[in-house]
Amino acid sequence: MSSKDETAALSSNTVDDISNDIGTMGICNNNETSAAAAACDMSTSKKEMMSSGKKDTSCDQKLDNVKTGTNIDICGTCTDDTAEDSCANCGKEGASNTCNKCKSVKYCNAACKKKHKTKHKKACERLQEEERRRAAELRLFKNPPQKDDCPICFLLLPYVGSGYRYKACCGKIICSGCIHAVMKTDGGVGLCPFCRTPTPETDEEVVKGLQKRVDIGDAEAMSNLGSHYSQGVCGLPQDYTKAFELYHRAAELGHAPSLYYIAYAYFTGNGVEIDEKMAIHYLEKGAIKGAANARHILGEVFEGNEINKERAIKHYLIAVKSGFNKSLKEIQQFYSKGKATKADYTEALRAYQKYLDEVKSDQRDEAAAFDEEYKYIE
Repeated sequence: MSSKDETAALSSNTVDDISNDIGTMGICNNNETSAAAAACDMSTSKKEMMSSGKKDTSCDQKLDNVKTGTNIDICGTCTDDTAEDSCANCGKEGASNTCNKCKSVKYCNAACKKKHKTKHKKACERLQEEERRRAAELRLFKNPPQKDDCPICFLLLPYVGSGYRYKACCGKIICSGCIHAVMKTDGGVGLCPFCRTPTPETDEEVVKGLQKRVDIGDAEAMSNLGSHYSQGVCGLPQDYTKAFELYHRAAELGHAPSLYYIAYAYFTGNGVEIDEKMAIHYLEKGAIKGAANARHILGEVFEGNEINKERAIKHYLIAVKSGFNKSLKEIQQFYSKGKATKADYTEALRAYQKYLDEVKSDQRDEAAAFDEEYKYIE
């Protein structure tokens, strides 16, 4: 199962089906009337506290300050910046005993912390949830690791699947340029450029070689054998369940493409029940690990929602850095429709050019010109 075919299979219809469910993910709809009433209550409470010389140290207020990143309360009256080190229970300054869970409020001592525990519990849980979401967002949009280099020419392996080959004889992934260079001189034997083992001649030999690598824990071999079962090639029966199991084993070892294949299975129901939430979950895991096709699909999920178009652009930009040409075309379309800025499009063009500079070589160009199956640039 090639990543190109599977990316195409995740059609816009599939994306449209799930975009309604998650299009508003992370968006908070505030009720202005409720906010105004809360502001009035807070204002009254604030005046009473200020008249008595006390400072507002409620954990709910601190929660609002954490969310907005300011020390201004929701009624708009400025608070003293000393609230940062005031006890959330008694209001005394110089508190240093921090809440162990949310890390956002302080107390004079363990006694104040215990006394305030019940009142603080709800706000504490909200603060922890906010922090988890922020951390997840940072992980999701962090630049993923690059592909490895070819072990022969030491140039970055291309994203396009036809630009490299996995060799079960030694477990190496070798670029098409190096494969072609050896092919020209080996008299048609098809020697492995790394270990000089002849290419298997029968389907049985191919499967046997992959299974040998699977048995010693090779994630790439697991993913390749899973694809053979998924497509029913090399003399193997088409078995989506077996393929799904192999993809899971590879994913547990950190194999990024397998995370994408698992997401695809959850979208289509191949070997597992359809579960769109699980599909999105594995797309995100794959994107974090560096699966550019998974990152691109996440962009498609969000691009249909005007509110989340910035998230779509962020996903596309990261995918472009990995050499995913389709994401570059999406940003180009966004720019032509006024949905992306000139800076976004310029960044995408420069990122793709940087990728091309890293993967291009005369040897790879020669191989691509010799045969389409050695093509390494889309």
